[in-house]
Amino acid sequence: QVQLVESGGGLVQPGGSLRLSCEGSGIIFSLYAMGWYRQAPGKRRELVASITSLGGTNYADSVKGRFTISRDNAKNMVNLQMNSLRPEDTAVYYCNADRTAWGHLFEYWGQGTQVTVSS
Repeated sequence: QVQLVESGGGLVQPGGSLRLSCEGSGIIFSLYAMGWYRQAPGKRRELVASITSLGGTNYADSVKGRFTISRDNAKNMVNLQMNSLRPEDTAVYYCNADRTAWGHLFEYWGQGTQVTVSS
């Protein structure tokens, strides 16, 4: 059974920092691209940051220079360091794992963790 379990969300003041973590199990973690998505109330889910199996990274323009994604394959973990947080970063953040093999997309989601940026 595949599980992605997020942790690290919470309430933070504008300008503050949070570190989200996602631990995967039930998959060969190192073979998967990992990503963080977020969904704010009334908005579509959007990609925040992703990291390939080889460590290449990609960021949404809105978080470039503020957020950093990293992975530790030995621990089956992907992290999102979020600095200089803004109220518009408030959302539920989801961990995603995906891999295309044998013509099929294998994709999994975590349950989400709430991030609230407010004074």
